[in-house]
Amino acid sequence: MENGHAKYRVAVIGSGNWGSVASRLIASNTAKLPSFYDKIAFILSYPFVGSLATCTTFLYLSSTDLDVLSIMDFVDEVRMWVFEEILPTGNKLSESINRENENCKYLPGIKLGPNVIADPDLESAVKDANMLVFVTPHQFVEGICKKLVGKLRPGAQAISLIKGMEVEDIEGVELCGTLKNIVAIAAGLVDGLDMGNNTKAAIMRIGLREMRAFSKLLFPSVRDNTFFESCGVADLITTCLGGRNRRVAEAFARNGGKRSFDELEAEMLHGQKLQGVSTAAEVYEVLTYRGWQELFPLLSTVHEICIGQLPPTSIVEYSEHTPNLSIIGGPTPCY
Repeated sequence: MENGHAKYRVAVIGSGNWGSVASRLIASNTAKLPSFYDKIAFILSYPFVGSLATCTTFLYLSSTDLDVLSIMDFVDEVRMWVFEEILPTGNKLSESINRENENCKYLPGIKLGPNVIADPDLESAVKDANMLVFVTPHQFVEGICKKLVGKLRPGAQAISLIKGMEVEDIEGVELCGTLKNIVAIAAGLVDGLDMGNNTKAAIMRIGLREMRAFSKLLFPSVRDNTFFESCGVADLITTCLGGRNRRVAEAFARNGGKRSFDELEAEMLHGQKLQGVSTAAEVYEVLTYRGWQELFPLLSTVHEICIGQLPPTSIVEYSEHTPNLSIIGGPTPCY
């Protein structure tokens, strides 16, 4: 309590590239501004929100909320939870961050700020925190939140930077950001099979079509134009031309599927995580439960290749079966 106002504490859950950047920005604001909400708005919308409600409260912050929150004061110190790793030097990652004030593995050359404290103990990192900022690969969110049940300060709230932006079509944006990684796996397989740019372009086009169809079946309110924004086709193209999912999938295909994605991930990404493989498994579970596999041959085939049920060459064979997407309603866009 200071000057009659409660001091609010922020904890960042995650310490990869984006987590380190977020910690640096948040810490800079907590140290310099009366309230960093005056400058930054965060939004959360994530498929697991319903199941994670027992962990904490997730918020969408509107401009009205920001006006109210502008009176809050924040503790300068920002604790950043680090999934502990041993560096090639033999040092622990968390100790290296605190000693050098830099994440030498995921954000080398950038000082995080003296008020960023790396903490490998999740419970310790969130102790007394009023606000949690999630910046982890999506597949870890549920497990992390289960560990936090009963460990948080009463009334603690959480916001997410996993896929965050302020838009009207929240579901559409979130699903674009998730499903693009599956299509990127498909694009990487095509690269690894040396099938050329025309085949890769076809995979991207069909992938975008299935992204739209799947999204609209789950959330009829999803808007078609979302898929033509930066979060849609632009992000899809970028991810399919570069990025870790495409790169590891290319290596998988060049090895004839004989080396697993887990093995290649560990070898090539040095601690970073793929999202395409786990997302494909989650989507396949939904497709199976609802009997939609034949409607989404690309999404289904990617998963079946990832688990070794089909060879990498199957990524183009699926196109022999054209799905009927008319159940979505209205004409199917020709993209």
